[in-house]
Amino acid sequence: MNDKVQLGFMATGVPGLDSLLGGGLGEFSFNVIAGAPGSGKTTLAHQIMFALASTRKKALFFTVLGEPPLKMLRYQQQYDFFDIDMVDSCIRYVNLAEDLRTGDFNGVLERIIKEVEAFTPGLVFVDSFRSVIQMAKNGNEGVADLQYFIQELGTRMTSWQATTFLIGEYVDPDGEANPIMTVADGLICLSQHAARNSVVRKIRVVKMRGQAHQMGLHTFRISGKGLHVYPRLLPEPRPVREPEGDRAPQIERVSVGVPDLDALLHGGLPKGHAVMVVGPSGSGKTILGTAFLAHGVAMGEHGVIACFEKGPSRLRNAALDRLVHEGQVSMFQNRSLDLSIEEILDDLVSEVRRTGATRVVIDSLSEAGLYLAPEFRQDFREAIFRILAGLAETGATVMVTMGLEDRFTDLRFSQADSSFLADAIIAMRYVEIEGRLSKVISVIKVRGSSHDTELRRYDLTASGLRIDATMMQFDGMLTGRPVASGGRGEGH
Repeated sequence: MNDKVQLGFMATGVPGLDSLLGGGLGEFSFNVIAGAPGSGKTTLAHQIMFALASTRKKALFFTVLGEPPLKMLRYQQQYDFFDIDMVDSCIRYVNLAEDLRTGDFNGVLERIIKEVEAFTPGLVFVDSFRSVIQMAKNGNEGVADLQYFIQELGTRMTSWQATTFLIGEYVDPDGEANPIMTVADGLICLSQHAARNSVVRKIRVVKMRGQAHQMGLHTFRISGKGLHVYPRLLPEPRPVREPEGDRAPQIERVSVGVPDLDALLHGGLPKGHAVMVVGPSGSGKTILGTAFLAHGVAMGEHGVIACFEKGPSRLRNAALDRLVHEGQVSMFQNRSLDLSIEEILDDLVSEVRRTGATRVVIDSLSEAGLYLAPEFRQDFREAIFRILAGLAETGATVMVTMGLEDRFTDLRFSQADSSFLADAIIAMRYVEIEGRLSKVISVIKVRGSSHDTELRRYDLTASGLRIDATMMQFDGMLTGRPVASGGRGEGH
């Protein structure tokens, strides 16, 4: 009985890329890294090479461009992954520009074979292979010769047990009709997408033979550490807790830091829930978020607050500023307008796990710095869903604030009809009562739990948010009078 051949996989050393590839790079595979100029092809190739190369698996990097390898190395040395001690010992650069100018595929192939046999690499890179294609189109040798050259190169590399990468400026690899796309085992395409004044880099695994790779466009960013890929993946669903015997599982509550609001919530928020606090400007959403974090600190918990436009100085909140300054609350900030959902979620979840935070406040989902990001403009509801789903996986209790226009007679609870994504909703509104503008708070829903539906008047004081103990009853939308507390409702 014949046994199945098991493919060996190699970790690329590029954060997030192995997930897209379906576990890593296949050993002895023949790969193409394609993309427009400036998309990051050479940097990706070098990051993979320095992660995989060793004295036991050496790398040979062929350059076929007119510029010398020294110029390319000058820029690649700026990245953290570059190790100068590996050059010449286990990584060697060879310039094929002179061989290419002869216009003879056989001469180029012979030079590659000679170098490979002398250095015995486990990794081979050719940058840029598009130059070889252009030679076939402009020189004496034609496409048939190119077909033979590619097939022979692929066969030789496989027999030498080398993993090969051909790097080329292919803007649209799907529409490129050349033998490389057919022969290649793997095809990775890099691109840059412009939206207004923002540019977001995308990576796509077009094919990867024998591997269940992730389809679609995924965001990546280039920093001093190299490439970081942010896969578009939903988190694994959290396991459902089975009831013990005939008794329903007890709901563990988390105080929001305002006792009267906890009473409206019938003891506080269920632990791990995401509550959306909506209201117009100046209604006290940030103050409520601060109370939520401060109570957690008092209970020995760590918190994280995410701000995409306002820093501590702009929040004008001494209590929050003190919590951040003392290190009891971590402030997560990113003011780039080129943000993607994956970047925000990955960085935010990493911060929550790094600090062990059990409470997270996002203030706010409607800030310009966040709302102007290209992917948030395109599908705001999907962005909120993925952020809340990702944070739910950490087990933290989350409070997100969302500013709404001051439409006093319009009962809206979110932008883009996204309120149903939250586990709970707290609404803060303005109403006119007896010639004065008053603030009113109410609990709209708490998923899986009962809660009060009373309207309560509240004030913002030096010590925080203070809620009246009596329920407001209104004769109309713009007038009302306080009456005795009552009128309890069930949760959704």
